[in-house]
Amino acid sequence: MTDGRFRDLLAAEWIKLWSLRSTSWLVGLGTLAIVAFALQNSLDAYNGWPGFTAMEKARFNPLTEAFSGLSASMLMIGGGSLGALTIVGEYATGLIRTTLVAVPARHRVVAAKLTIVATVTLATGTVVSLGTFGVSQAVLSGRGVAVSLGDPAVLRVLAANALLAPVSALTGLGIGALLRHTAAAIVAVCAALVIVPTFFQPNVHQWLNDLYALAPFYVWRTCLGLPQLRDDPALPTVAGSWAAFALWPLAAAVVTLIVVRRRDV
Repeated sequence: MTDGRFRDLLAAEWIKLWSLRSTSWLVGLGTLAIVAFALQNSLDAYNGWPGFTAMEKARFNPLTEAFSGLSASMLMIGGGSLGALTIVGEYATGLIRTTLVAVPARHRVVAAKLTIVATVTLATGTVVSLGTFGVSQAVLSGRGVAVSLGDPAVLRVLAANALLAPVSALTGLGIGALLRHTAAAIVAVCAALVIVPTFFQPNVHQWLNDLYALAPFYVWRTCLGLPQLRDDPALPTVAGSWAAFALWPLAAAVVTLIVVRRRDV
């Protein structure tokens, strides 16, 4: 298949993605909700700043006001759900049969779908990350506690925030391809990406800590999403955390390819 034909596949996947009602809701309203949440958090911090104790002021993290654990959960669940619905919906409507008849090379179909989902969710994650940062720091600058893009570790945190969306979406795509059931896929996405990792805590068993360090939400919460890293050997490293971010979408892409190629439609 030529590059031109692959561009046609990309165009087809783009149309199919945006033909889902859930895409506009998850991308549009989801982005607005997370940015609005950052604005509200920052306004609360701004208004409450005079009453903060000296310790509270010393521990204040302006990046958390911009993008909290709840924001990360919302972005991951939204991205994961979008990825799952992208392929589950196609199987539910039977459109996958038409697609595979037109393009028998199933790996090309999977590659196009992965590319479009990754592109859309990366763009969305970037807008969310920069949007929450911008509105939050604009508010907090009134108290002199805002940070800028040039401050240490800020770009790393913003990159990690943005990448939560495509990592989750591609993971959701793999789960959706495996389960092929809307409700089951959404529940599995929420459990695997957010609910289960929420309960992970560092402990004395290093092998468990190493296992926890494979979960994107956990490494974001304990490493990549923090401007100042804690000196604790039980916690993930920056390099290991980026590796975990790469591992999940890679594994999901392999699962999707295997499932689509081997299962009948």
